[in-house]
This record gives sequence, structure tokens and C-alpha cells, in this order.
Amino acid sequence: MRVLVTGADGFAGRHLVIALLSRGHQVRAAVRPDGAAAALPAGVPVVSLELTDGSSVDAALAEPCDAIAHLAALASNAEARRDPGAAWVVNAAGTARVAEAAARLRDSGAADPRLLVVSSGEVYGEAARPLTESDEPRPQSPYAASKVGAEVAALEVGRRTGLGVIVARPFTHTGPGQRSVFFVPAMLDRLREAKASGRDSVRVGNLTPVRDLTDVRDVVRAYVLLLEEGEPGATYNVSRGDGVALTDLFDRMAAAVGVDVTPEPDPALMRRADLPYLVGDSTKLRRTTGWSPSIDLDQTLADMLDAETH
Repeated sequence: MRVLVTGADGFAGRHLVIALLSRGHQVRAAVRPDGAAAALPAGVPVVSLELTDGSSVDAALAEPCDAIAHLAALASNAEARRDPGAAWVVNAAGTARVAEAAARLRDSGAADPRLLVVSSGEVYGEAARPLTESDEPRPQSPYAASKVGAEVAALEVGRRTGLGVIVARPFTHTGPGQRSVFFVPAMLDRLREAKASGRDSVRVGNLTPVRDLTDVRDVVRAYVLLLEEGEPGATYNVSRGDGVALTDLFDRMAAAVGVDVTPEPDPALMRRADLPYLVGDSTKLRRTTGWSPSIDLDQTLADMLDAETH
């Protein structure tokens, strides 16, 4: 397939480009004008994309393709809380622009692309059990709300125009290359600093939540399979299916770093309205594509540490 990946220079985007190339697909990478295109594999064609600019979106999607993996987004909860309106402009309105441009490509007869919209498991909100795609979204953060908006916008275009839209809802994922604004790489940085300085404690936020944590390389493999085999109009959870308490995750990260420290709660690191439990049921994805996660958490942590030292 000829695949356009938006947000190709982002955390998951870079891994997705590699995964698509390994499956023999042709890839074009859409990145922001100030994006890190140099981080992409050599030889991958790059096109500029600014989701807040309709003409930029139209230009990026002007060339025929068989599939579009739409990952470009404002992806940080903290950034979305600082400016909820910006999250909606980028995530919801930006996705609407991408879907409309893809539909025009279809209407022109030049191509009939399927559009994979990468949303988030956070759209479900608070729960006490593993969530399925039939559960009603009840977002509890500006980021999650803007992702619901993105889903609604894309699926509406699909119903109206016949564009094949597939929604992926990845739950928490991490891996090599993730920015330190996210929990796992930020905590690994603090643990390494504690080891280097000889400190016996590390500042932490709320460690009581339970999260479904999957390696990003397994997540993007699911995206590839959905582009190849997913059902248009359907939504799929991408998740391991079991949860790990952040207290246990802290201990496993400390063991991976090789440091014996005590977590020290810091009010400045506490998030208001943090979901206490977020675990997804990925039975639908597994039945449709045969996907299952293949990288365990300890291997993910080891690979992240190894990547930081090279």
C-alpha cells in the first residue's frame, strides 16, 4: 500500500513508519513545518502538514494514496489542559480537515484511501473494569474530549461520503523515543538522576492509578494490521488487557535502573481528576487481525534505558 502517515515525526509516528516499511508498504511522511524529519528513515518522502491550516492539509493529501494513518495531534494531557481550545483546534478540527481532504481524493477518482484515525483509550473516562468499544465515551480531560471530537468528525465524513474510516483507541503506551513530558520516561530520568547523585528518594505524583501499558512497537503493529484488515466504520481498542498499578511500575523502573529509592509524593506533580483505573479490552482487535502484544514491560523499560545511553 501507499500510506501517508501524519505526525510521522512524533513518538508513535516514527515507530509506525518503520513498521510499515518492514511490511513492504510505501510511506510518505507528513510532518509539521518545524518537525524533526531528520529522525525518519533515509529515503522516506516528506511533506509539510499544519493541521490548523486547511490549505496545508489539502496540499499534503493531494497525492493519491491507498491509506492514511492520522497520528498528528496535540498528544500531551498537560499541554491540552493549558489550552483546551488549542487541543480542539488541532485534534478535532484538524482531523475534520484531514477526513474531508481524504474524501475529496476519493471523489476525484484518483484514489480510495482508508483513513485510520488514532484516538485514545482516555475517551472512555472513569471505569472499574476493562473497557470495550461498546462502552460510551465519557471523557474527563480536555485532551480526551478533543479526541472524541476527532472521532465524531471523521466518522461523520465516512458516513456522508463513503470514505473508509477506522478508529483506533490506544491505551497508555510507552517505549524508546518517548518525550519526558510523559510519565515513564520522566520517571526513568528522575531515577537515573537519583542513582547518579546518591539520593535515596525520588519526587513522584499520584502512584495509585492503574494503567494498561503497552509497548509502542506493539501498538503501531496494531495500526498496520488495522490499515490492512480493519473494518471501515469500526472502532478498535489497542491494549494489553490488564493493568499495572503505578506503584508497581515505579518499583519495576527502579529495579531496571538499579537504584533503591523511596517515592516522595510531591503536590506539584499531582494531576487533578486523574483517572484511577484505565484498562482496555482488545478482544475485537485480536479477533479481527490476530494481533497480540509481544513485548513485555520489563523489556520495554530495558530498551528505553538502552536507547538513552546510545
